[in-house]
Amino acid sequence: MSTLIMERTPPCLSVKGLIKAFGGLTALGNVGFEVDERSIFGIIGPNGAGKTTLFSCLSGLLCPDAGSIVFHGAELAGQAPAAVCRHGIARTFQIVRPFHGMTVLENVMVGAFFRHRARAAARRAAEGVLEQLGMQALAARDAASLGVADLRALEVARCLATEPKLLLLDEMLAGLTRPEAERMGRKIQDLRDGGMTIMLVEHSVPAIASLCDRVLVLNFGEVLAQGPTDGVLRDPAVEAAYLGKAHR
Repeated sequence: MSTLIMERTPPCLSVKGLIKAFGGLTALGNVGFEVDERSIFGIIGPNGAGKTTLFSCLSGLLCPDAGSIVFHGAELAGQAPAAVCRHGIARTFQIVRPFHGMTVLENVMVGAFFRHRARAAARRAAEGVLEQLGMQALAARDAASLGVADLRALEVARCLATEPKLLLLDEMLAGLTRPEAERMGRKIQDLRDGGMTIMLVEHSVPAIASLCDRVLVLNFGEVLAQGPTDGVLRDPAVEAAYLGKAHR
């Protein structure tokens, strides 16, 4: 009698032993996890847990003191942001800073120039991204005139214009109304369904529960828990350190 063995697809991102300290403060201590391709991977934890520091190490803005960041077989730890982006990783920021005096389309073209040197090609790529996100009507608007929800969508659009394989979203739902957050959540799911791998830092537990396949919980720079979302959110240690009795 033969037994069929299903092999797990290798993760697209593997992080091992990641350490980052600022003077005497250890922001990340021996952090390790894996992210499956075409999944949504959530990162939660209290303020100061090291979430944004982790994103900065993954995107090349910070050089880790130790550890490994392997993305599709390439070691990225310590590489510059442009090199990381060239490998296919792009990130958003909590505070959106559009290029003022430029239209939404022109803002997205800045990202498209990373892959397309010719202006016409960059414009076509940027227009495609705006269509993908349903933002065509905003193309000619001055980016400085946008509201919070559209600014956050613009931040995503500029990242997508670099043609990433992995998208790092840092608190993209912050400051949005419930309907706006739900629309953004649907866009994130559509990107995953289209083949994108997504990591997101988010404080909204309901958003994490509805969007994420797996979750990593950081506390004081160390991994408190990780695994399938439902199990992690029910972990007593996670409830005690982060979620509290109200969640239970």
